[in-house]
Amino acid sequence: MRNLFKPALTIMAATLFAASATAAISPEEAARLGKDLTPMGAERAGNGEEIPEWTGGITEAPAGYEPGDHHPDPFADDTIEFTITADNYNDYADRLSVGHKAMFKAYPETFKMHVYPTRRSFSAPDHVYEATKKIATTANLIANGNGVTGAMMGVPFPIPSSGVEVIWNHILRWRAEAGERFYGQAAVTRGGSYTLVQFADQIAVPYALPGMTEEEMDNVIIFFKEKTVAPARLAGRVLLVHETLDQERENRKAWVYNPGQRRVRRAPNVAFDNPRSGSDGLMTSDQYDMYNGSPQRYNWELVGKREMYVPYNAYKVHSDQLKYKDYIKPLHAEPEYLRYELHRVWVVEATLKDGMRHQYKRRTFYIDEDSWQILVVDIYDNRDELWRVSEGHGINYYDVKNFWTTLELNYDLQSGRYLAFGLDNESGMYDLSASIPKEEFTTGALRRAGTR
Repeated sequence: MRNLFKPALTIMAATLFAASATAAISPEEAARLGKDLTPMGAERAGNGEEIPEWTGGITEAPAGYEPGDHHPDPFADDTIEFTITADNYNDYADRLSVGHKAMFKAYPETFKMHVYPTRRSFSAPDHVYEATKKIATTANLIANGNGVTGAMMGVPFPIPSSGVEVIWNHILRWRAEAGERFYGQAAVTRGGSYTLVQFADQIAVPYALPGMTEEEMDNVIIFFKEKTVAPARLAGRVLLVHETLDQERENRKAWVYNPGQRRVRRAPNVAFDNPRSGSDGLMTSDQYDMYNGSPQRYNWELVGKREMYVPYNAYKVHSDQLKYKDYIKPLHAEPEYLRYELHRVWVVEATLKDGMRHQYKRRTFYIDEDSWQILVVDIYDNRDELWRVSEGHGINYYDVKNFWTTLELNYDLQSGRYLAFGLDNESGMYDLSASIPKEEFTTGALRRAGTR
């Protein structure tokens, strides 16, 4: 029988969490990358029980896969090891987030978590591993932690010493050099009804380009353009974002094309707790990709590392054999299509700084040690009461190796509603081989996108 009551926190040496004048690590520490640590800084070894050793993750696609296909499940033969329900979740409490325990209490008849064997599937290209090792000794936080310098392409802080470093690892983690996709979003009522909002987006990531320098990047990490294509009442709106690396020097730049006005205007409020378009107030701008943008409004405490049951290898809910109606159900997504595994995660507690404003007073982030992808977030309102729970259901993609969410679920415990974001079962896949020129991310291109 599993040792279910193993200590939840792996307490690191006190020096790991001590504040430091610079964030760069020594060459001796960096030499651990690719040895006892993975190239991205995770513990290579397993826990001797349920968590296996990382051996490189998924390095090639299953037979028959072609770029553009929905990604077949490489673990389709795995069976459920056990199921956590409202009746037994206390037996697993040390490996559950506060938010997940609240879900069992709120929806005792229907919410459950099927736990599968742990598969450390994360992989990235070799040049990303090499870049991470190189910049580990040069990457530093700028003043107040609101930016990074001395970093390019790789994860800047593979051996982190603060919470804000972990968050920057998530923001700057490897995804692709460019990509485009078509996907849906559903704001689900307590009764299960919703109107599907559909988007087409494009990204280009200067930070990820081989040979790119900080000077050439000109402070832009990522270019992002998103067009609303349905329903008709929302169609035609186009959002353009230039995300910056040094947030002290320059905040995010954003513009919106409004089809009713037929004009482009600056959109300084597309950040922080401004509601995401079409989300019916169930998702803030900084919840896209589980967290994005400047960390300037929060204090970030690195709590430690835990073994937790988290969403992972979500190929089943990603399948093109499903329709949205199959898993978008009242109160929460259909548990039969969701997969949870035991993984080690970094725990970061974000508390709102004095004098700063945000509708979320506090957030607890659980970040995958292998990929630096945020997997679960517990979210508290300004009364410091648990309000929302976010889950990032990810897969390792095949055409360009990376681990990224395929579905994000944002549950509102107070209203019984939720937002399902990234719906792609009935649409085309990310094209991560796309080469999108910088000129596609200008205000002129924004205007043309709105009128096409």
